[in-house]
Amino acid sequence: MNIVNFETNKPNIIFILVDDLGWGELGCYGNLYNETPYLDEMARQGMRFTTAYASAPVCSPSRAGLLTGQVPPRNGITDYLRPDSEWYLPLNPELTSFADHELPDDTGFRLDPNSVTMAQMFQKASYHTGIIGKWHLSGYDEQGVKFGPDQYGFDEVILSEQVGIAGGSYFHPYVRVDPSIEPVLGENEYLVDRMNYEAVEFIRRNQSEPFFLYLSHYAVHTALAGKPDMVEHFMRKESGREELGEPLNRTKRDNPVLAAMLKSVDEGVGMIRQTLEALGLDRNTLIVFTSDNGGETKITVNGHLRGGKSMTYEGGLRVPLVVSWPEGIPGGMVRSEPTINLDFYPTFADVIGYDIPAHQLIDGVSIHSLLQGEEPEEHQRERQFYWHYPLDQNHFLGGRSSVANRTGEWKLIEFLDDRSAELYNLLTDETESVNLAEQEPEQRRKQHALIKEWLEEVRGIIPPSQGTADE
Repeated sequence: MNIVNFETNKPNIIFILVDDLGWGELGCYGNLYNETPYLDEMARQGMRFTTAYASAPVCSPSRAGLLTGQVPPRNGITDYLRPDSEWYLPLNPELTSFADHELPDDTGFRLDPNSVTMAQMFQKASYHTGIIGKWHLSGYDEQGVKFGPDQYGFDEVILSEQVGIAGGSYFHPYVRVDPSIEPVLGENEYLVDRMNYEAVEFIRRNQSEPFFLYLSHYAVHTALAGKPDMVEHFMRKESGREELGEPLNRTKRDNPVLAAMLKSVDEGVGMIRQTLEALGLDRNTLIVFTSDNGGETKITVNGHLRGGKSMTYEGGLRVPLVVSWPEGIPGGMVRSEPTINLDFYPTFADVIGYDIPAHQLIDGVSIHSLLQGEEPEEHQRERQFYWHYPLDQNHFLGGRSSVANRTGEWKLIEFLDDRSAELYNLLTDETESVNLAEQEPEQRRKQHALIKEWLEEVRGIIPPSQGTADE
């Protein structure tokens, strides 16, 4: 494999993030119903991770973790920014808490402006940066996003939301993104298609200089909406289980609307890779495809994993991860070593030759050597992973206030609402079916101590009246 001279030939970086995409949705992860041929090809030619984690089971803290390399309690965002709370100021004055309808400059309900985001790191390394799509890391007032991506290192901000998009805004006019946007792809333009188009145009505009593109899809967040012809295609399609001789019985795994949306995302991956090839940029462009958290259990399942979005079970935390870089990654590899989205910050720093200042706290570790096909180093084999999701009340999708630790094959979840604990051996019980908290008291105590120490280090806040198990 040729070694890239990073000083003279810095790779382009394209990070594709899909919203709420479950671990088992791609064909390369065993899904027989959804159609993701371009991503499956990317996995065959690049590298697929089977044990990749998000840093939180919901949107905002996971995205903050990605962009800062810091765990949510350290970067200050531990739950998603809700559109019905004080940092979202709708036009109806009866629903606002600020008389002037303006978000204060000193609000704490945004990503810390003192953070050096991944985008700012790329800027310091002379990259041109852009975001297309979802931000969800700052509040909104009547003028839209007051503390948007342009203040956190992005030179270009395209199709980024002005209000919360949870209710859906997938067809033009994009009332929840920006109603002033004019279509370029014809009547009834589809947002996923428009974002794919904008990604291709961004690449063409910036082909002569190193660039970092953060393509942050709103899909497949509910409310789901796919192009009618694609939805019809999947409604007619026979289930993969029927092809195996089992009776046709559509389940949450076989969701035709979600499948239609994902197919549009996949087509965009194909467009991006074809454009890079046509411009001669394909070999030295690193592409990452992943999700911000697990899929909603109301609309899908996460492969064989338990739980989903908002839960600290594997189904809420584990995400698909496919990486491609012909110049730097051997093709056709599948890696089982656990990794987390916090790792991208130091990994990209290694890839582009950027020295992270010693005073800048980073919780992720570089997986550059894993991407190069090397055996895991000692610090990668003995890693510990932590999640802190403190809630005053249960999430509407079923998630509970909790903190979790994975050390080797062992995973401990401590529910803060009732101080109960669940211990699983993921090597023998990846579906988290057998709680070993009572049978393995020593392992439980060991990981409980690790959790307490970690919470103190990162200043993790536990809601009033709650605590960790056995306290």
